[in-house]
Amino acid sequence: MNKDQVNGRAETVKGNVKEAAGKLVGNERLTAEGQADQAAGKVQSTVGDVKNNVGNAIKKAIDR
Repeated sequence: MNKDQVNGRAETVKGNVKEAAGKLVGNERLTAEGQADQAAGKVQSTVGDVKNNVGNAIKKAIDR
């Protein structure tokens, strides 16, 4: 796993917690922040996945 994958997944978890807390206390702003954090985390995780896949493809090409 690379840095983007780890940070993205952590951001997604943080967003899940914020959203749940916002719903629990009835705070719409906190709920929305949690949803935004989740979206940002998913994007960052995807960027990390792409970087990882490109790196693996390059390594495979070099090893041939």
